[in-house]
Amino acid sequence: MAREFQRGHKAKISDLTAGTDLYVGVQIAAPGLAFDISCFGLDANEQLSDDRYFIFFNQPKSPEESIQLLGAQAGDTESFRVTLDRIPANIHKLSFTATIDGAGQMSQIGPGYIRVVAGGEEVVRYAFDGAEFTTERAVMLGDFYLKDVWRFAAVGQGFDGGLDALLRNFGGEVAEEEPPAPAQGAAPGFAPPAETSAPPAFGVPAAPQAPQPAPAFGAPPAPPAPAPQHQPVHAAPTIVAPLAPQPPHAPTAPQPPQAPMPPQAPTALQAPAPYGQPPRPPQFGQVPGHIPGQGAPPTAPPFGQHPPAPFGQQPPVPQGGVPQTGGGLQAALQPYKEAATGQRWTSQNQQLMRADLTLGDMPVLARQGSMVMYQGKVDFGYKGAGFAGRVVGNATGQEMQLMRCTGRGQVFFAEDGSHLHPIELQGDGICVSAENVLAFDESLQYEVRRIEGHGIPGGALFTMQFQGTGTVVVKTHGVPVVLPVTPTTFADCNAVVAWSSASQVIVSSQVRLRRNAYPGHSGETVNLQFRGAPGNFIVVQPYEV
Repeated sequence: MAREFQRGHKAKISDLTAGTDLYVGVQIAAPGLAFDISCFGLDANEQLSDDRYFIFFNQPKSPEESIQLLGAQAGDTESFRVTLDRIPANIHKLSFTATIDGAGQMSQIGPGYIRVVAGGEEVVRYAFDGAEFTTERAVMLGDFYLKDVWRFAAVGQGFDGGLDALLRNFGGEVAEEEPPAPAQGAAPGFAPPAETSAPPAFGVPAAPQAPQPAPAFGAPPAPPAPAPQHQPVHAAPTIVAPLAPQPPHAPTAPQPPQAPMPPQAPTALQAPAPYGQPPRPPQFGQVPGHIPGQGAPPTAPPFGQHPPAPFGQQPPVPQGGVPQTGGGLQAALQPYKEAATGQRWTSQNQQLMRADLTLGDMPVLARQGSMVMYQGKVDFGYKGAGFAGRVVGNATGQEMQLMRCTGRGQVFFAEDGSHLHPIELQGDGICVSAENVLAFDESLQYEVRRIEGHGIPGGALFTMQFQGTGTVVVKTHGVPVVLPVTPTTFADCNAVVAWSSASQVIVSSQVRLRRNAYPGHSGETVNLQFRGAPGNFIVVQPYEV
């Protein structure tokens, strides 16, 4: 009887079967989608150091034939033959993956599975469905890995990129697409005849009743699909970028080709360029295409999609004049779906930030309590500052209560509706008050920095200085402004958020304001003067702490 695995379950192969000549079957399907199912043979560093062990439709077997691509059979979308005792010593892991060929998301798939069969008898099965994924276009289903003995693990880990991104993740290179060769008749693949019994050492399972995949959310039921066939669709994985998702209801009849639309003037749905000038790189807290001072900046939509419409309104008409069909709940929620860019840090909107722990293989340190949601296998641990760090934090007010996020998955951060801004450091530095730090990569170095001053209550101000390579997420009250540092640049210490670490900061007591009209309750602001070479900056928020 086959053992049913859940995501993350592991077992020794010897505990499942005494055989080493195994059949691996994968069943995955979704209406209107095509899938590429592959096997990566990885070394001890989990890298594809020998591309001859990338087994896919264009390379169906390894040099010694220890891994073979068999094709669709026995109810499986794709199948493999794996002979463990013939795998060379430099291969430590076999990772079985499925990627979408073209547009689509893994959330659209129906019930599927990866199973291991020995001698014609199924010994283990890991079942999954689209509810476990969101915007991913690839998924790592299961692994054979060598840890003193061969073992099997049910992975079920989604991956935002397609096959080319998955290949790069394992250290491979994506070849440029070559001109197609003349079409030739496909050679028949390995498959035992249905009328005869399978060999004792390697048995292909009987075809079970394949489960009907559930239709995509809001889409009509799909007609019964024909028997699965493996068809090569392209010569090499040369996907350049994620494609836009298909509309909920695709037309059933072929549409005649449309002439290209002439350039149109910007409409109310499109942000015009300021006074006909070319767009400039966005500054801190700004979004490309947004003009400062004209309302809240829009959030960046996923690749190939239009900016979201106000809540409850219909999305804008796409380019080409073809209106989006469908309505109801799916149409209302479509503009607010998760934005997946394949980057480590992604702004979902002005107040929500997503960190992808599967990229960069680096833990994230975040303010305790700032996690609002996560997906995948993520562990959260307390990050202590040590005795010296606690003493310095208590004395300076720059103590941060941090948690350490590790694992493989995506974590969403937010706090009190503050505006969030990811700042990528590439060997340079920035000073940020601990109160304005939400999260940062563990690769960054940080320490408390002292600002001397006679006019400051207590005699000094303190801030956090971050240096190195990585990203720090800064939170502000409202949309901040970034100013260049000049000899006449002053800022209220209660409103300044951050500044370049190369700037010179001195205390200025030029401005003294009476803040309270009641007798005996007078106060003075503390201003900071910034000096430095061209290129230095300060960030000020429209709010005083």
